[in-house]
Parts: sequence; C-alpha cells; structure tokens
Amino acid sequence: MKKSLMLYALILALLFNVYTYMFLSKEVTFEQDRYSRVTTKLKDSLKSVTNKLADANYFSLEKNENAQNYFDSGSAEKTIQYEKLIPVVTEKLLDFNSNPKGNPYVGQDQIGANKFIINKVRILNHRWIIADFSDGEIWGEVLLKYFVNDDESIAFEVNQSLLYQK
Repeated sequence: MKKSLMLYALILALLFNVYTYMFLSKEVTFEQDRYSRVTTKLKDSLKSVTNKLADANYFSLEKNENAQNYFDSGSAEKTIQYEKLIPVVTEKLLDFNSNPKGNPYVGQDQIGANKFIINKVRILNHRWIIADFSDGEIWGEVLLKYFVNDDESIAFEVNQSLLYQK
C-alpha cells in the first residue's frame, strides 16, 4: 500500500513536471512570437513615419541641396551656412510682429481691432518662405521672397497672400 502510494505520488509529480515544462516552453515560444510581431509592427510604423517626415520636409531648405549650394560662393568668407541662416531669417521676420500696425509682410491690411502677426514660418528654399498668420479671428498664409544682401542683411518681399473664410 505504501509502495503504491509512493508510485502514485511519483507518477503525479512526473506528470505535474511534464505539464509545467510543456506549459512554460510554449509560453516562452508564444512570448517570442509576440515580441517578433510587435517588433516588426513597430519597425514598419517607424519606417512609415520616417517616410512621411521625409515627404513633409521635401520642400525645406534643410533638405534641398540645390538651394543650400546657392549660399556656397566658393570663398570661405562669403559662404553663408544655411543652418545658421534659417533661425536668423525666421527671427528677423517674426521681429516685424512688434509693429503697431501688424507685420507688414503678411500682405494684408489690418481688418479688425487686432493686428495680423506671423505665427509659423517655413523656409522652403534659398528664395521662398511660406508663413501662417492671424489676428486671432482671421487666419491666412503668405508666400514671401527673401534675399540675403551683400552686407548680410535680410530683405523680404510679399509674393502672394490669402485669407481664409471664417
């Protein structure tokens, strides 16, 4: 009786161990497969976002080699580094927001009580800028030309401006 009880306990322990081993090995396989699927999905998502970002930045001075080469004169003293030019041009354009009648480079006269100011600026290449402006109620966009003069001052010229309907 004692021997059969020990035999049953041994068989039960053996079955329990086999069951535990099978369960844990399948769980590890399941987790590895799940990890692979999630990793693949994340890599695909990252690739998609990277491609969308590259498409969004297609029209920008940072990505346009031809426009960057425009500022390379061949002379080290006269070469303008576009990385430093972008924040300078943006800052100069936004400085006009302090004008009491609004930023003169929005291409629109003041309509209501508030003045038009430029909110967001995107330098497209060595010549053009697109900017978003508003007076708090009315929104619009403007396409500007910009020029870097010989004395390194920056001049702006309104090419076209539009207002959105309320």
